[in-house]
Amino acid sequence: MPTVRPATDGDVGDVLDVHVASIRAFGPATYDDEQVDAWAHRPLGVASFRESVRNESTAIVVAERDGEVAGFGRIRLDDGTVTAVYVHPDHARTGVGSALLADLESRADAAGQPTLTLRASLNAVPFYERAGYERQRVQTHATTGGVELDVVEMEKDLSAEDG
Repeated sequence: MPTVRPATDGDVGDVLDVHVASIRAFGPATYDDEQVDAWAHRPLGVASFRESVRNESTAIVVAERDGEVAGFGRIRLDDGTVTAVYVHPDHARTGVGSALLADLESRADAAGQPTLTLRASLNAVPFYERAGYERQRVQTHATTGGVELDVVEMEKDLSAEDG
């Protein structure tokens, strides 16, 4: 079972590695090579992850298995937007993604967010549906390089689980 904890500055390199490895492994199931390359390209390296660690309105967490970072998740606590759940391919289908998402949901609930939203890559939609998220609409997401990806806006009502 993975252990989930808040990310630290010392984790940001591992978070970047998980991000890129996950996109490269799972992205080709639903996106072409140009889209995968653009999505995985991180011209600023660890900067956005380091900013998330230091930003009080954002929670970024890592999941560890066997002493290594196996995945990460990120949520904006001020508006209940899940901005990332990525699992390293070496740890896929081991409960890492579910543990990360459950932790983010718990943090959002504690922050008073009744509803969570996210924009899921096409390959991740079934994962979120199994976790109770509902499709709202398909949108286009422009990557850093301007290459467009179709994504699915999804929503989950946390208050429905409380009562």
